[in-house]
Amino acid sequence: MKRFRLFPALLLVLLLSSCLPAAPAGTSTVALTSAASITPTFSPTVAPSAALTPTPTSTSSPKAQRVLIISIDGLRPDGLLRSNIPRISELINGGAASFTAQTVFPSVTLPAHASMLSGRCVSKHGITWDDYEPDKGYLQGATIFSVAHDAGLRTVMVVGKEKLKTIARPGTVDKFRFISGTDEEIVQAALEEAAKGFGVLFVHLTYPDSFGHADGWMSAEYLSVIGHDDTVVGTLLDGLRADNLLDGTLIILTADHGGHDQSHGSLDPQDMTIPWIIFGPGVVSGPPLTVPILTTDTAATGVWALGLAIPSDWDGRPVVEAFGLNAESVPVATAAANRCAS
Repeated sequence: MKRFRLFPALLLVLLLSSCLPAAPAGTSTVALTSAASITPTFSPTVAPSAALTPTPTSTSSPKAQRVLIISIDGLRPDGLLRSNIPRISELINGGAASFTAQTVFPSVTLPAHASMLSGRCVSKHGITWDDYEPDKGYLQGATIFSVAHDAGLRTVMVVGKEKLKTIARPGTVDKFRFISGTDEEIVQAALEEAAKGFGVLFVHLTYPDSFGHADGWMSAEYLSVIGHDDTVVGTLLDGLRADNLLDGTLIILTADHGGHDQSHGSLDPQDMTIPWIIFGPGVVSGPPLTVPILTTDTAATGVWALGLAIPSDWDGRPVVEAFGLNAESVPVATAAANRCAS
């Protein structure tokens, strides 16, 4: 991918630990309780746009018309909240969010996305490698794409890393597009596919991971490029709105993993903790979610919101709390007791 530099925004001087950078002016901040744990706090500062008004909740499955999953590779929640994110803040303020969600181990791109999109722990889906190795075949078992495809919905993946083709098993994903270019180009390709109609659309952006490896997670360059991708997300939302596709679409914005220094893949909380933001039909806006959320819950929530049956071997569960519901009142037949224990 072609590297580029963005000039960091004006930094606000804060009394933070010396191991953390200052936040760009006008952004939210988080606090770390210790060097070994990430416990962000968030106070919304951007009012939701009139065009991004959540649909009132109901007491049953919200029956979304479509599901859009946006995965921002390498996005740490505290990095998100220290960056200039007016467009993502619209989703946060108008929906529900957790800044302490967890990914799976190993906390690297391909295994984590396999869990995110299949609802299963690594021990079940078996994708432990993190390179494109077509000889090893495709991800087996049900995914959010196969469930939606079997229900007659169009399924699309638009990604910035070719190795994610491992998840696009033939007969489950109607259109797979690998874009070896900018995050702007990825979003433009996603909008081209969205205009053709979709039931499940997965969009994968890459810049934070790239800048994390090059300049370090939580570096000024890393924080600046998160703000850049906030604009890219805004382009995606605006394009969906222009095509009359925003209403009725459940949006989940999350990440595959975090990172520390210039690496990731360990059990370090900085690698394992990810943001999880949900907006759309039935979602109740309010303070950050406190219920434990795992990346496997992304697929389960999307399938449930579409009114489809969650496969019984999935470890993920729908995050019904985001819809103002009590988990005990929404029984689902999953193997959630496992919860991907390391």
